[in-house]
Amino acid sequence: MSPVVVLIGAPGAGKTTVAHLLAEALGTTVRDTDADVEATVGTSVQDLFVQRGEAHFRELEAEAVATALEEHDGVLALGGGAVMHPRTQEMLRGERVVFLDVGLTAAAQRVGLGTNRPLLLGNVRATLKALLDARRPLYQGLAVHTVVTDDLDPADVADLVRRFLQEEIHP
Repeated sequence: MSPVVVLIGAPGAGKTTVAHLLAEALGTTVRDTDADVEATVGTSVQDLFVQRGEAHFRELEAEAVATALEEHDGVLALGGGAVMHPRTQEMLRGERVVFLDVGLTAAAQRVGLGTNRPLLLGNVRATLKALLDARRPLYQGLAVHTVVTDDLDPADVADLVRRFLQEEIHP
């Protein structure tokens, strides 16, 4: 079993929102690895970062990705930093991965300043820039398709991904 598509991208790219819209359009289910980790540990990702640290979270996240790739056949949304784990990178090779690319300005507007995202505490814009700079090459290297989301609403992004999938599955 394998997901119909795996969505990756930085915070603010719209992965979770697009995943739900896309799953609805495709008549399938959606799964989010951040939600899976939260369900496993019984606390929020933010609290997990504070209590146990990023390295512990990344291990739990890699396990969540492995389980989801094995069990889920719908739309899968990964946390923004999931691609940082070498094991996750290896697991994603050969999957239908779509990179939802977002620029710094759009990402900062979407995540806002009062964010509950653990890696974006403090100077949100500077932190986002550093995350985008570090992760974009990984996102690009893992993706079989990219959608730039900056000037699009989530429904349009979902539609572009759906059209890509139709062409990919039924050329």
